Amino acid sequence: MRTIYTLIAYLIMPLVLLRLFWKAFVRKQKVSRLKERFGYCDTRNQGGIWVHAVSVGEVIAAVPLVKKLKAKYPHYPIVVTTMTVTGAERVAALFDDGVQHCFVPYDLPQAINRFLNNKKPKILIIMETELWPNLLAVCEQHKLPTLLANARLSARSLRGYQKIAFWMKDILKAFHYIAAQTKDDADRFAALGASAQQLVITGSVKFDMAVPESSIQQAHLFRQRFGAMRPIWIAASTHEGEEEIILRTAQLVLKQLPNALLLWVPRHPERFSKVMLQAKKQGLNVTLRSLDEEVSEKIQVVVGDSMGELMAYYGAADVAFVGGSLIPTGGHNLLEPAMLGLPVITGPHIFNFNEIFKLLQQADSLRVVNDENTLAATVLTLLQDGALRAQLGHNGQRVVQQNQGAVDKHMVLVERLLQ
Repeated sequence: MRTIYTLIAYLIMPLVLLRLFWKAFVRKQKVSRLKERFGYCDTRNQGGIWVHAVSVGEVIAAVPLVKKLKAKYPHYPIVVTTMTVTGAERVAALFDDGVQHCFVPYDLPQAINRFLNNKKPKILIIMETELWPNLLAVCEQHKLPTLLANARLSARSLRGYQKIAFWMKDILKAFHYIAAQTKDDADRFAALGASAQQLVITGSVKFDMAVPESSIQQAHLFRQRFGAMRPIWIAASTHEGEEEIILRTAQLVLKQLPNALLLWVPRHPERFSKVMLQAKKQGLNVTLRSLDEEVSEKIQVVVGDSMGELMAYYGAADVAFVGGSLIPTGGHNLLEPAMLGLPVITGPHIFNFNEIFKLLQQADSLRVVNDENTLAATVLTLLQDGALRAQLGHNGQRVVQQNQGAVDKHMVLVERLLQ
C-alpha cells in the first residue's frame, strides 16, 4: 500500500509545487527555502530533538513543551519543522536563536532520508495528528524514537481513517508513544490499531500555555487605541462561509449598541482584505490594525490584519466569538480567550475541540449560538452585563488552571525515549 501511495506522491508533486507558488502569489510572498522541502537542510544542530508542528496552531501548542525541553535538556539542540510559511513565522516570533526552524520535507522517502541524515535527531515529537506514512516509516527504519504529542482524533477523523483501517495499524506502530489528550482520543486511536503499550492519556498541553507578557502589554495598547470605554467584541479565526454571518451580526449589535466595536480577525491572511471590502460594501466604517492609528468613535470594525497578535487582540476585547464553528470546520482553540478571562461564544461545529468544549460548557464559561440572531443576542447580553461577563470569564480561567500538567506528563515520555 505504501508503494502505491509513494508513487502517487511523486506523480502529484508538480501540482503540490504549483499550489505552493500560487499561495505565495496570492499572499504576495516569496517562495524561499524550497530545497528544505526536499530534505536539503544544513547540518547544524545535529543529534538533537526534532519537533514537528504543521502550522500556527500546533506551533503555539508546542510552546510550553519546547520551553520545558530547553530548560531540562540544554545540551540538546532543538529543531522545529513546519509545513506552512505562517507556522515558520510563528517559530521565528516565539522562540529565540536556540531553536532552529526548517520546513518539513515532503512525504517522499528520499527527502525524509536526506533530512534525517543531515540532522541526525535523537527523537521526533510530532504535535497533534500528523500521520504521514513515509515520514513515519522512514523514521522507523532509522530506529528514531517517535512521540505523537498532544494527540487528538475526532470522531469525524476516525471515520475517515477507518476507510483505510488495514493500513492505519501499520502506520501507527511507528510511534513509541501516543500521548492522547483524552480517554476518548485514546479509544479512537485504539480503534485504529494502536496498542495499549503505546497509549498514554496526558491531557492537553494547551492548558499549560502562559500568556506572554508582550501580548499583555500589546493588549493594553490596543485597548487604549480602540477605545478604553467602548464595548468591544472579537470575532476570531473566522472562515469563508461564516463571515457573512459575522457581518449581519455586527449590524444587529450596532442597532442596540451604536458605539460597539467589532475586532475581526480572519483565520487566513488572504481573507484580511476581503473581509474589509465586505464590511465596507455593507456600509460599515472599517480600518486596519496595520495602519497603526487611533480608532475614532466613527469606526465600527477593526480588521486584525497581522499574524501572531491573536492573544493581544483577545486581551483588548470584552467578549470573544471563536470562529470555524458556525460552519463544519471543527472550531478553533477555545482556551486562548478563556485563559484571559473572556466569556467565550462558539458555534455548534466544535468537533476538533470537543473535550475542551465540554469542560468549558460544564463550568458555565461559554455560550453556543447557531446564526446571526443568536450570536447578536448573546454578544449584546454579555456586553451589557458586566457581572455575567466577569463570572463566565472567571469560570473559564478556573477550568484552565484545574487542567494544567500535561507538559510534565509529556516530559516523562520524552525522558524514556532519550534513554
